[in-house]
Amino acid sequence: MEQPVDKLHSVRMSGANFDQSETTHFGYQEVAESEKSKRVDEVFSSVARQYDVMNDLMSGGLHRLWKRFAVQLSGVKAGSRVLDIAGGTGDLSKLFLDKIGPNGELWLTDINLKMLSVGRDRMLDAGLLPPVCQCDAESLPYPDDYFDCVTVAFGLRNMTHKTRALKEMYRVTRRGGKVIVLEFSKVWKPLDKLYDMYSFKLIPLMGKLVAKDEDSYRYLAESIRMHPGQEELADMFRDSGFEQVSYFNLAGGVVAAHRGLKI
Repeated sequence: MEQPVDKLHSVRMSGANFDQSETTHFGYQEVAESEKSKRVDEVFSSVARQYDVMNDLMSGGLHRLWKRFAVQLSGVKAGSRVLDIAGGTGDLSKLFLDKIGPNGELWLTDINLKMLSVGRDRMLDAGLLPPVCQCDAESLPYPDDYFDCVTVAFGLRNMTHKTRALKEMYRVTRRGGKVIVLEFSKVWKPLDKLYDMYSFKLIPLMGKLVAKDEDSYRYLAESIRMHPGQEELADMFRDSGFEQVSYFNLAGGVVAAHRGLKI
């Protein structure tokens, strides 16, 4: 089912101002902060149409189980309000919609228009009509204390200011609500060499053959290595105001699910 792109609720907000001379990482490259979001946008615009196929290939389908675990971890129930940040093609949103039912409220959001368009079309094809919003996780267009659960799956590591994004998630979460971050993390040490070979040899090759974009998948492999590990991310949760912070390693630490509570 088709719907014009201009029907997407679009809010592109820059967040707080920062010194344009400051730098950050884009994979293993050091780039100006002002450049990173543009380059990340180019990556996901390039891979959007093959994103789901590549996820199945790269994880052997395990990403579907990881997402189901994240939904169970959230504790949402019928009637809950959920914000899916960097929701892209809508896998996680569809699982949440099954949990919250017709009386619940779910927003599918992403900063990348092509990813969001794919997710919107998939929702419409499945007969689902959740609100869809293009917005920046670092400056969310939602009121304080609104959502029962805020979630981001495999998107936090691509954000320029992760703590700023976490604080925004805290702001829009109601008292007693949870934030769930599902993200690649630091793998169990004995698996390091095997995981490096897989990440830097096989993943870019799959990207070249399937998505016709080797460079984007090399960036995605590098971005995992630059992302904070389990304990560091847990500390970032606490610094952002969350309490009762915990995390769960999946697949030997290839992925970790972090959960924080707003008291």
